[in-house]
Amino acid sequence: MQDKINLRPQLDIVIGENQSLIEQFQNQTLRPILKLQNHLLLSLFQAYALRHNLNLLSVSREKRTLLIQQSISKDAALKNLLVGTIIGMLTSGEADYYNTNSKEVNRRITTLIMQRIDSQLV
Repeated sequence: MQDKINLRPQLDIVIGENQSLIEQFQNQTLRPILKLQNHLLLSLFQAYALRHNLNLLSVSREKRTLLIQQSISKDAALKNLLVGTIIGMLTSGEADYYNTNSKEVNRRITTLIMQRIDSQLV
């Protein structure tokens, strides 16, 4: 399982003493995994947009952001695929934490994925 951690890029994120455990998990675990899986996340979403005829490049920035958010929020299969892409890179110990806090972790993963996709689709 240590191999999964070694694959992750090192990020310069300052972890403060007053951060909650969920914030620490987000910054130490989720953000590096999201960066590692970035290309795959973008590719999966672009394939989804193509299948569903979402012309994201011809709409305003605000409309594109809304379309991305609605697609990921309302399409359970897409959301599960994207979240699973991140969850699959957790170690056993991280997966235990995830299982205990899955609702909040999923919410954070989904938000981070939406932001990441929106900021890179040009």
